[in-house]
Amino acid sequence: MNTPTRSAKAPTHEVFAVSRKEPKEKGRWTKVGACWPHEDGEGFNLRLDLLPLDGSELVIRKWKPKPETAKSEEG
Repeated sequence: MNTPTRSAKAPTHEVFAVSRKEPKEKGRWTKVGACWPHEDGEGFNLRLDLLPLDGSELVIRKWKPKPETAKSEEG
């Protein structure tokens, strides 16, 4: 299994807008951007592709590669 490689300039975190109708509700997560740490470790650069206007929380999560989907070759 090959693990995707990322360059040093690739984002380390993904940014999601999480909208909830009730405080304890799981909510709907929509990816809206990415972020990278500063070289000195003292901050982040944030890129937003979409701007949530509905009062959603912005949540930053560590980037994780998506698992490869196994294709079964049944004959």
